[in-house]
Amino acid sequence: MVECLPRKPTDRLICSHNSTNSSYTFHGGEQEREKTTWLYQKSQEAQPLNPGKGSNPWLRKPFWAVEEDRPLELDNDNVMDSTRSLQRHLSLFDLVSIGVGSTIGSGVFVLCGLIAHDYAGPATFISWAIAGLSACASGLCYAELSGKFAVAGSSYSYVYMSMGELPAVIAAACLTLEYLLTSSAVARSWGDKIVAYVHNLANDLNTTSGDSSSAVGRILSKLDLFLDPGYNINPAAFFVSASCIILLLNGIKESKKVANFFTVFKVSLVLFMSIVAIYLIEPRNFRPLIPAKFGIPGVMRGSVSSFFGYIGYDEICCMAGEAVNPKKDLPRAVMGTLLLVTVLYVLAAIALVGMVPYEYVSVTSGFPDGFRWRGVEWASEITALGELITLPIVVLVTIMAQPRLQYAMSKDGLLPPIFTQLDDSGNLWWGTMVAGCICVAIATCVPFTYLNDLISAGILLVFNLTDASVIILRQTNPASKPYLLEKLLVLFNFFSFTMGLFLKISYTSAMGKCVTLCNLFALLYITHLTASRCPVITNNMEHEFFEVPLIPYLPLLGQFLNCYLIGQLEIEGLFLLVGYMGLAVALYFSYSIHHSFGNTMGWNLVEQEVSGIFVDVHAETQSSSLISMHGNSHSDNERNDNYS
Repeated sequence: MVECLPRKPTDRLICSHNSTNSSYTFHGGEQEREKTTWLYQKSQEAQPLNPGKGSNPWLRKPFWAVEEDRPLELDNDNVMDSTRSLQRHLSLFDLVSIGVGSTIGSGVFVLCGLIAHDYAGPATFISWAIAGLSACASGLCYAELSGKFAVAGSSYSYVYMSMGELPAVIAAACLTLEYLLTSSAVARSWGDKIVAYVHNLANDLNTTSGDSSSAVGRILSKLDLFLDPGYNINPAAFFVSASCIILLLNGIKESKKVANFFTVFKVSLVLFMSIVAIYLIEPRNFRPLIPAKFGIPGVMRGSVSSFFGYIGYDEICCMAGEAVNPKKDLPRAVMGTLLLVTVLYVLAAIALVGMVPYEYVSVTSGFPDGFRWRGVEWASEITALGELITLPIVVLVTIMAQPRLQYAMSKDGLLPPIFTQLDDSGNLWWGTMVAGCICVAIATCVPFTYLNDLISAGILLVFNLTDASVIILRQTNPASKPYLLEKLLVLFNFFSFTMGLFLKISYTSAMGKCVTLCNLFALLYITHLTASRCPVITNNMEHEFFEVPLIPYLPLLGQFLNCYLIGQLEIEGLFLLVGYMGLAVALYFSYSIHHSFGNTMGWNLVEQEVSGIFVDVHAETQSSSLISMHGNSHSDNERNDNYS
């Protein structure tokens, strides 16, 4: 018999364990009983309490070990200490600011013009709307998991529960591409824009005055030489990335104030550009809405490019350990971010193609050049300057998530314990310093010409893993085929990727059409098997948490879109992704597997908080199989007995 102590003494909950069928019975506390019963049932299905000796890369983290964000550290007596944790201080507004700040960037300033000129013409806003609906397929999965499991780590934590330790490390490696490498890329892009801006100012001064020996001319020439010293070194990128890291080292609370301010400024800038451009709209620019040379395929190709403008909203989930009301605020923040970003993208696209004929839209600087084309120089200057001012917020918000990912891995033993250390203000100082130094070095020295596809492929892969996690956690295998669901998901992803690949390289050929058609039938059949053969787990928590509707169809749609987009990327980027994943796997087998709490101690020794119920789970090998409670200390011999 287990006595579980909730926060309120009046909600006392008793749990009895049946060793014959490994079932649990809970008495008292209606809502807590329903949730805890479900958590334990899923934990038992995912991973036995006694993992046994030996290392297992597919070891899954039990639900009750994920429920609360407490760092697991060993004290001098080799007993876990979970007294310190991240402070919960992020409101719904803070979370939406993080999501919008990390998402809106090149989508408005670059992609709108590119899609209008090369793919969709006046129908660019349709491409953005389609991409927004597609992003919601994965966004719904993030909304569900972030509300149920409000812990740092985002997809890493979700994959750890559903697939195991090695897949979780792969997910973390992909998230590092999104957080650390993307922040470096944006900092580098900002630095390149500063160099181009100063260079153009110097050239304009020489052209208009014809005298480069003036005081201003000499200053601009020296500044131009300083900002572009050669050897792929970019001092401006160093400045902006280092400034963001220094701000984060001073504390997340100070950083969120800056992030909130600049996010509001960025949204105001997008609204300013759109409103001024709408005032300049000429209806004839919308005729025809879909140019014949593009057609429907062009609109769909534009939606593929548009999808990358939505990347970044998932960073909200990595900050879950610091949300004040995660159960409600995280799903609202994820979906609110997607809704707000979609509205802004569609509005900006309508304004741009209405202001300038799509043939004359710039593919690199749509709004500034568009205002200049219409003779509104003041709006052009404000837009160009506003882009330079607001772009650094993407660096700040994006790199902010990386120390939280490292923290989640470190508290599971997969990274060194230094990454869980908090300073007196509750800030992840060492984790921020390590990630920041890497970010600054890459931004300063590495041009990102060949790494864009690597980053995109990694982000799409981690989206895919999150979608699969929802299916695995919400559905179960039939008794006669214990691994049917996992096999179906692997096949679904394979056929989705090959379909996207053939649509890109040989759709017009007879063989390409035949393979595409066969893949389509295979995907429909696998979807049918997943829905009919793998039943959805029923529980009484629908009203307590947000849950994705239409399981498994919406998550499978998200997986198909992600795999399809991966197939559209350049082959060099895919090979880089394979090599990068190889490095992640090597790190896991050389360090992580030998230090993880699950593989070295067993999750049955982990003291965690499950929905406000403190449980110290010690599974015994006796037939009575008692689960003892809080405050019991075990000697090393007793602990070793649990593994035998």
